[in-house]
Amino acid sequence: MKTFKTKLLRAMVSRKRLSPEQRMASRIGYMGAGFIIAGQWTLEPLLFITGFICVIVQVSYRKQWNLVALNLNGLVAWIRHLINSL
Repeated sequence: MKTFKTKLLRAMVSRKRLSPEQRMASRIGYMGAGFIIAGQWTLEPLLFITGFICVIVQVSYRKQWNLVALNLNGLVAWIRHLINSL
């Protein structure tokens, strides 16, 4: 027999399976984070730009608009850096 606490905890937690679009956006975001980390080691602007674009895909799909704004700021900064270095 289940206790009230167990029933309450099971009601609060739902098992949610991610849709294929959500899984793809999440994987693209993780790949973008990897590009940003690689960019920090090499200081290569193209790695940063690629990383920020990938992370923007993930956070925009999740509608985390504050993170979209932060990543757009980083993207613009690295694009300006790339243009100035040419």
